[in-house]
Amino acid sequence: MAGIKRKEAPNARDNSAVAKKKAKKKIAAVKKPKTLALPPESRNDAESSIVSKASTSSDVEAGVDSSSTDEAAIPGPSAQERGEAETDSDPIAESDTTEQSGDDDGISWPSDDEEEVTVVTSKTKSKAEKVADEEDAKHPKGNGVAKGSNDASTGRKMSRTSLLRKDKAKMVIGTSSRESHAKQKAIAQERKASKPNADSIARSKKLWERLRRKSHVPLEERKRLVAELFDIISGHIKDFVLKHDSVRVVQTALKYANIDQRKMIARELKGEYRGLAESRYAKFLIGKLLVHGDAEIRDIIVPELYGHVRRLIKHPEASWILDDIYRGAATHQQKATLLREWYGAEFALFKTKGQENLSADLQKILAAQPEKRKPVMHALHDLINQCLQKKTTGFTMLHDAMLQYYLNLQPGGPEATEFVELLKGDEEGDLLKNLAFTKSGARVVSLALAYSNAKDRKIILKTYKDTIQMLAHDVNGHQVLLTAYDVIDDTVLVAKSIFPELLGKDTATEESQQNLLTSIVDLTGRITILYPFSGNAKWLLPDEDRALLDQVHAIRASTSKKDATVRRKELVAALSPPLLSLIENHAEGLVQTSFGCQFISEILLSATGPSDRAFNAVAELTGGSPEVKEALVSPASGRMLKTLVQGGRFNPKTKTVDRTEPPLKFHEVLFKYIGDDILAWATGGNSFVVVGLWEAGDFSKHETLKRRLKEGKIQLAKAGEAGNKGSQLLLRKLEV
Repeated sequence: MAGIKRKEAPNARDNSAVAKKKAKKKIAAVKKPKTLALPPESRNDAESSIVSKASTSSDVEAGVDSSSTDEAAIPGPSAQERGEAETDSDPIAESDTTEQSGDDDGISWPSDDEEEVTVVTSKTKSKAEKVADEEDAKHPKGNGVAKGSNDASTGRKMSRTSLLRKDKAKMVIGTSSRESHAKQKAIAQERKASKPNADSIARSKKLWERLRRKSHVPLEERKRLVAELFDIISGHIKDFVLKHDSVRVVQTALKYANIDQRKMIARELKGEYRGLAESRYAKFLIGKLLVHGDAEIRDIIVPELYGHVRRLIKHPEASWILDDIYRGAATHQQKATLLREWYGAEFALFKTKGQENLSADLQKILAAQPEKRKPVMHALHDLINQCLQKKTTGFTMLHDAMLQYYLNLQPGGPEATEFVELLKGDEEGDLLKNLAFTKSGARVVSLALAYSNAKDRKIILKTYKDTIQMLAHDVNGHQVLLTAYDVIDDTVLVAKSIFPELLGKDTATEESQQNLLTSIVDLTGRITILYPFSGNAKWLLPDEDRALLDQVHAIRASTSKKDATVRRKELVAALSPPLLSLIENHAEGLVQTSFGCQFISEILLSATGPSDRAFNAVAELTGGSPEVKEALVSPASGRMLKTLVQGGRFNPKTKTVDRTEPPLKFHEVLFKYIGDDILAWATGGNSFVVVGLWEAGDFSKHETLKRRLKEGKIQLAKAGEAGNKGSQLLLRKLEV
């Protein structure tokens, strides 16, 4: 029975000690170092199970049958004889507590919301637990049965140690998630408070939170908040600008500051702008200073970038602000200084005297120093290639450098061929697309198209699929399309690649025609539509476009085989049907604008194919609504009708009309609609249309016109006296 001591056999003491050691090893094997996640209600069961298994194992090793309480165990010397505290004879009992074993069970028990907690180890035991363990040691219980088990058959009570374990499980469950987050937040606040200028930054952020809500802050309150904000940040700008949150405070201060306060910030940061440009957050402050600042602030910032362009253009953060400065803020001389650094380290290290006359034109530089051509071209190509490898292909500075490089290559040489391969090598096509939307980039692509062979031209044109509309409406991008018109011999390829996107895949739909009407009245968008019909006309093309096309035409003489006139006629034949259909369906809307009237004139003069229905649609406007009749009186409409009646464009050099072939004969159609009211036209705002009818040499109704005008000679005289120049001219013609 438990608690009864028996007389010990001669070797029982040794066997008992061996059994205890083996039992301890078994318990250590059962314990796992990893944290377990068990529900709280299973803790006691799991703990009892571990202890029971260890007890059974130790009993087997010791040769004791713990299932029988009547089997005697050979007694050994008492605890007092061994100098130890008296405990149960079962070795499990001695290793049952972490106090005696010195090991932590390593098991943590989750709370009800399944949060893991850490079990308190033996080193962190409370005094109450230690006292309880000592009490158990003085009053041993058990006979091989695990402590804390509840035997219902014998009505045995749970030991004090087991009860303490149950309390311990409740104690070690730990704090809740909310409490843990609160502690973490408190620690973070303490860490922030320990940093320099913590109070100033915290207060400035409070002010920023109020200031950034522009529509909710009265003017007087904003002035007061800005003044307080400047009191905080003055003298500490450098401490604010390198942090993602506090730099926004400085940007807001710049936004609402006066010019003197902005200059104060710029001067305080003097000498730091290169480092700020490389900062992920402070680079935006440089942009704010340039946007809200003046020339003095600009001249403080830009020179600090000199000598560092080659490094900054390759930096993931600084490259963007550097290109923004180059494109939008720098003066012409500052841009030249920045671009020259692309030509090699020499241009960054050694400054040229008389910097007010610096030029970034590489052709002039190499003409003055031809011995530098090889190192300069090598340095330029190397930096261009590095930017392309980094996929930073949208920088204006890069496009300017590429243009300078391409202009100084030998056409058709190995370097020029390699450069074209570099343009085509971008599989995504981002390089060519980005180039087309800048001034220098569009020129690079246009020259590449002019110098390339048919295969390369096709590859380049294919890259712009799904971007034709954007190109057509861009002030630079449309130059690429004009060059494609002039140098690609395969006009079928051009018609299939460009026109469906430019005009719409189904031009008969109302949506496509409305989009086309929008393009026609756009100053840039109409160029790519009218260029095949009007050619190199001053009223259509800007000076830059005509200069570029003159250069392209000189190049295509040696790179293209098809005659320019034949190419143009083929393009006109492909464009004519949808545009004539547009005039037929929307003539009334087109005559409302001057661009619409120009469009009608150019298309009807140059289009090929049947145009009778378009002629009738325009002539029918003379009998339209009062709004349409009022639109026809405008100068733009009068010029349109006179041009169509004369059957050609007026040539200012020869002072004559260049009539179309075959003759247009629009005057015959128009006279059918205005013949009965010809006197009203002759004395009204469109009197020069009647002059055009008189001057048309092939007009079959000329005698009829002359007779009706003579009948209204009195009305013509009155209109002439009132200042109608057309009526005066008709009177003089009648008198001849």
